[in-house]
Amino acid sequence: MGEIKFMKGNEALAEAAIRAGMQGYFGYPITPQSEVIEYLAMEEPKHSYCLLQAESEVAAVNMVYGAAAAGARVWTTTSSPGFSLMQEGVSYIACAELPCVFVNVVRGGPGLGTIQPSQGDYFQAVKGGGHGDYHLIVLAPNSVQEMVDFVILAFELADNYRTPVLLLSDGAIGQMMEKVELPENIPYKPDKPWATTGKPPDRERNIITSLYIKSEVMEEKNRHLQEKYKKIEENEIRFEEYKIDDAEVVISAFGLTSRVCKKAVDLAREEGIKMGLFRPISLWPFPAKRINELASLDRVKFFLSTEMNLGQMVEDIRLAVEGKKPVHFYGRQGGIVPTPEEIVGAAREHLK
Repeated sequence: MGEIKFMKGNEALAEAAIRAGMQGYFGYPITPQSEVIEYLAMEEPKHSYCLLQAESEVAAVNMVYGAAAAGARVWTTTSSPGFSLMQEGVSYIACAELPCVFVNVVRGGPGLGTIQPSQGDYFQAVKGGGHGDYHLIVLAPNSVQEMVDFVILAFELADNYRTPVLLLSDGAIGQMMEKVELPENIPYKPDKPWATTGKPPDRERNIITSLYIKSEVMEEKNRHLQEKYKKIEENEIRFEEYKIDDAEVVISAFGLTSRVCKKAVDLAREEGIKMGLFRPISLWPFPAKRINELASLDRVKFFLSTEMNLGQMVEDIRLAVEGKKPVHFYGRQGGIVPTPEEIVGAAREHLK
């Protein structure tokens, strides 16, 4: 068993990254995730990582690009407006196939919005918020423990597939305090022969770029990326089910909202409503196949996607269901977290 602590989500995230062998962090403070860089600054004298507060999110993402190209295990964290500023760099990094980790502790928007929690950045995360045809692996934690577990997993996935990985958290998870189990320090042994670490005499130069002027070369690069994404879709789909075995109503939710929905399921069953929860953990790759299997069951009457936005993941649920069953939506915005009673009420309306 690892070390047990009572920690705030953002601080647990930072501590887990240290234990995962992070070598560099480049970021810019923005509420509600500023505790990450504050914690890393406090811990820096005990470790050997590079910590830089950049002059902006645009600068931070390009520092990540450079350090990742040199083979370092690096990451950054931000919140919604900051991640928007990073999107050009994210697209460059995806094309250059550089392993690194991003964390978006989502706040309400659009615009500067509110510092309260939201899930309004789902589209940006899973559809590719920058330009071109690319994907990020996107993981959605719903607890402080998963902030720990998923940042460690994110570094491993990034290295395994040479791709950026995004944790899509929110302001509530970043600020809440829970008991967590922290792992022992994980030895990190870089194996990156492609990195720009200086040219030895026995090989050609390593060149990291996202620039391919010739159309046929750019097309081949895109085909290569799509083959990699296909492998990720085959191997890295993650989801959780709760009381789904006999469910007639399937609630779908990710992140913080999935915790509320578990309570909603329990309340609904007390009323005699056979409700179950399907929680995507990997938002990309999306668990569409399993959702389609649930939609094919005669006992399932409808799906209800519950989100802290105006309806984003619900579109992917509808695509996965393929019209086999009705798909409804219930959401709150502006930093308001839906209550279990509201969710049960929404389901009850659709059962009439």
